[in-house]
Amino acid sequence: MAGGKQTPRQKMINLMYLVFIAMMALNMSKEVLTAFGLINESLTEANQNAEQRNTAFMAGLAAKANEQPKQYKPLQEKAQKIQKVSSDLNNYIAQLKEGALATEKDPKDYEAMDKANYFNERFYQSKVTKDGEDFVAQVDKYRNQMTALIGENYPDITKEVKSKFSTEKVEDNEGVKKEWIYYNFVGFPLIASITKLTQMQNDIKTIENEVLSKMLQGEQASQLSMSNYEAIVIPDKTAFFSGENFKGKVVLGRFDNSLSFDKVVINKKEIDNPGTGTVNLDFPAGNIGEQKIQGTLQFKEGDSIVDLPFTTSYAVIPKPNSAVISADKMNVVYRGVKNPMTISIPGVPSVTANAPGLSQSGGAGSYVMDVTNVKSREVTINVSGKLPTGETVSDSKKFRIKEIPRPVGVIGAKDGSGGIIRMNRNQVEISPVSATLPDFDFDLNLTVSGFKFQVIGQPVIQVSGTRLNGSAKSALAGAKRGATVQIFDIQAKIAGNGSYKLPKVAPLVIELTN
Repeated sequence: MAGGKQTPRQKMINLMYLVFIAMMALNMSKEVLTAFGLINESLTEANQNAEQRNTAFMAGLAAKANEQPKQYKPLQEKAQKIQKVSSDLNNYIAQLKEGALATEKDPKDYEAMDKANYFNERFYQSKVTKDGEDFVAQVDKYRNQMTALIGENYPDITKEVKSKFSTEKVEDNEGVKKEWIYYNFVGFPLIASITKLTQMQNDIKTIENEVLSKMLQGEQASQLSMSNYEAIVIPDKTAFFSGENFKGKVVLGRFDNSLSFDKVVINKKEIDNPGTGTVNLDFPAGNIGEQKIQGTLQFKEGDSIVDLPFTTSYAVIPKPNSAVISADKMNVVYRGVKNPMTISIPGVPSVTANAPGLSQSGGAGSYVMDVTNVKSREVTINVSGKLPTGETVSDSKKFRIKEIPRPVGVIGAKDGSGGIIRMNRNQVEISPVSATLPDFDFDLNLTVSGFKFQVIGQPVIQVSGTRLNGSAKSALAGAKRGATVQIFDIQAKIAGNGSYKLPKVAPLVIELTN
């Protein structure tokens, strides 16, 4: 076998072979010829064992290439080329041996194989014959193709191939350079030449086994190389809150982009075309709160199906769609109205809120607050909720309670917020009187039930409803151009909330223009 990998038995066979080659120049005994035959048998048996190992290797590699084509198919294709190159020369040598043994009556009668005529005549007749050139060409072809295939990846084996299958001229003990085929096969007993050919076959099988083994070892070493690992941080959870300690662990994870999965199931749903090396996930995140991912990666390993289950979780929090801007001095609610409020805690799917006059309205987080009957000048809203971890969080906020601002009177389309109103007599007579809340945040509907009317210098007239009555119209008719008319003590209420007493409505002061 090849250097560095020989068993004690093989070393003994090689040593015996060298001893017997050295004895070829002597008159060899029948025992020596028999010994050559026994060496040939041992080498033949070793070749059969090597062939079985190589065949088993190729079968195992074929199975791996079928399971993981991206990873092992290139390796298999190269191994097949190496196997073919080896088989070509091995089969050629086998034919040479068959031709030689066909000349003998009994291929086991080694003592009768003492003649050198067969290979002398076939390989060399004053010069190398056509068959001899053919043999040398086959050896050269094997050497060149094998070294090209293994290249610089396995320099020790390359050196071994070049040395054992060199066909350069050989210098004998007398310093004479002889043709390689003449030096090795001319003048030797037939059994010695056959043994030499069997030894060449043994070298071919051994080198093939070495190359295939190292190729697989190299691939496995590459897979196990630390360069294929990455440090992965695995947090105990996927969301942390301010003030918490980060908890997790760092592990080594192996990434293999050539590994293909036969089946991938995520949350009970099979993934189509999962790809190789990694599985890309793309699905709706789900409702706010903690969500789980569970699944199985499945792939072939030999004749078995391997399942790798996994489970993890993540937190879904509300997507920010607006800035949180708070005017610290404007935390105000008004009596007499239903103050709409949105209450939530970021990262908490649902909360509980309570305060005097507070009630839930509509969807999650929607509330209204009615502080009409709250006597104090402040109200506190308390909020609590549970995080996905089960921890309870709470908060509170104070709001000032304010009254609805003072309404102003309105006649027709003109209000008294700008001071004296200039109107003609007819407009004052026919226009309704109402009240409004200029620049107030709530759109309240105010109803007027009556008011007082006075032309300056004349008695005050009480009016019911929203328009001038007969007495008021008579007083208005007697007023001169430029006279001042007042509408005051306007009785107004909030439509639908008559219990709330509005501040006194600001009066209307009108200058008649005709």
